[in-house]
Order: sequence, then structure tokens, then C-alpha cells
Amino acid sequence: MGEHRTNNPMSKRLYTLKEAAEYLGRSEWGMRELIWAGSIPVVRTEGGRKIFLDIEDLNDFINRNKSIYL
Repeated sequence: MGEHRTNNPMSKRLYTLKEAAEYLGRSEWGMRELIWAGSIPVVRTEGGRKIFLDIEDLNDFINRNKSIYL
């Protein structure tokens, strides 16, 4: 697990929606679609309004969606 964080230029674990979108090279709406589809889990604040995305989940998403074109 520590290996994910060493490649993290922001050196933090939780990202805002905007930061996560930038990390994955997607729009904020594209990130929302991934969240709504259940492709990436979120961390909610106590009030439930603000969401964060865990860097480890973002990296897991990348690894699950890698493919090789032959």
C-alpha cells in the first residue's frame, strides 16, 4: 500500500473531487459518473455533503482498468 503514496505528487491520502479528476485526467462530471456507477468509492464527511476520494482507490481503479492492445 505504501507504494501508491510514494508516487503521489500531492503527498496526501484524500483528494477532493476536483483533485481526483485531475489525477485521473477526467472532468469532474466524469468523476461523478464513475462514483454514481459504483466504480470508485467515496469518503464522506460527517454531514455527508462533502466527498473525498482515497488515493489508493484511484490507483486501484487505474490498475483494474489497464489493458493491452494487440
